[in-house]
Amino acid sequence: MSSLDFIRPAVRAMAGYMPGEQPQGGRIIKLNTNENPYPPSPRVREAIAACASDEVRLYPDPRATALRTAAARRYDLPLDHIIAGNGSDELLAIVMRACLDPGDRVVYPVPTYSLYDTLVEIAGATVVRLPWPDDYALPAGIAAAAGRVTIVCNPNAPSGTCVPIEALVALAEQVRGLLVIDEAYVDFAADHALRLVHRYDNVLVLRTLSKSYSLAGMRIGLGFGQPALLAELGKVKDSYNLSRVSLAAGAAALGDVELMHAHVARVAATRARLTTALQALDYAVPPSQANFVLARRSGVDQRPVYERLKAQGILVRYFATPGLADALRISVGTDAEIDALLAALPEIATP
Repeated sequence: MSSLDFIRPAVRAMAGYMPGEQPQGGRIIKLNTNENPYPPSPRVREAIAACASDEVRLYPDPRATALRTAAARRYDLPLDHIIAGNGSDELLAIVMRACLDPGDRVVYPVPTYSLYDTLVEIAGATVVRLPWPDDYALPAGIAAAAGRVTIVCNPNAPSGTCVPIEALVALAEQVRGLLVIDEAYVDFAADHALRLVHRYDNVLVLRTLSKSYSLAGMRIGLGFGQPALLAELGKVKDSYNLSRVSLAAGAAALGDVELMHAHVARVAATRARLTTALQALDYAVPPSQANFVLARRSGVDQRPVYERLKAQGILVRYFATPGLADALRISVGTDAEIDALLAALPEIATP
C-alpha cells in the first residue's frame, strides 16, 4: 500500500479547484478574483478592533446570532430563515454533504462557477452539465434533468449574465429536488430571488459579503431558505464555522448599506466603460450584472494575452478549459486600474 492509498480514488483523480493566482510581490493590478476594489465600511474596522480583547479565548457563537440578526434586518426576513457560513463556498459544501448520496444527480448550466464540479466529485455524485444557449436563458430541459440538486449561479460566473427571476420561479415549480440560487454577485444586478424563499420550501438562496461588501478576506456567507430546510442543513454544519472577528465584521458591514450601494454604483459605472472599450477592441462582451466582465474572441486562445498582461503586472483570469480558452474574465477595478489595463491591451490584444 502506498502512503496515499487511503485517499478516495475519486479525490485522487480530481483536477481540483484552483481560484485565481495571488500576487507574489511587486506592483500588481489584481483583476482576476473579483474582489471589490474599494474598502469596507469604517464600521467594519471598528468592529474588528473591538474584537482584540481577552474574549478571543472563547469560542464564537455557533448560531452566528448577531450576524444573522443584522441580515434579518437588512433583508426583512425572519431570523430562522437565515444560515451563516464560512463564505458561500462552505454553504455549497454543506448542501452537498446534506443532500447527496453517491450517484445522485446535480444539474447546472455551464460554463459556471468551477467549484461546483469539485464539490460534486467529492460527494461522489453525478454531474449533468447543460450548456448555456447563446442568449444565456435557462437551458431547455434543466428541470427534466431531474437533479436531486439543481444550481443556478445568478448572475452567472464567468459570464456575468442574469436569468430573469420569473424563469427561476418557473424552475422552482418544476424541479423535484433542491434549487440552489447562487447570488454571490447579486448586489451588482438589477433583481434578486430572495422573494422565492417565502414561496418555495425547496429553494435556497446563497449570498456572500465578499464582493459588494468588500469582505473577501473575512469569509462570510449567508443562506436563505425556509426553517425546515435550514434545520436539516445545520445538522452538518461545522459548529464554530465563523470566527468572532468575521461575525463582528459581517454584522457591521450589513449595517452600512449606503456605503455598499455607493461602491456598487462606482463599479457599475466602470463596468460600463470597460465593456465599451473591450468591444472597441473586437471582444464580444455579454451584458454583465456582476463586478466583472467576460471578454471573448471566438476561437482565439487568449493565453498569450493573459501572459503578456501578467508580465506587465496586470492579472486577469484565463481558463484553460474547453469553451473558455478564447475568453478572459476581468474584474472591475478602480478607474485607475482599468485605465492601466486599457492602455496595455491595444498592443497586446491586436487581432
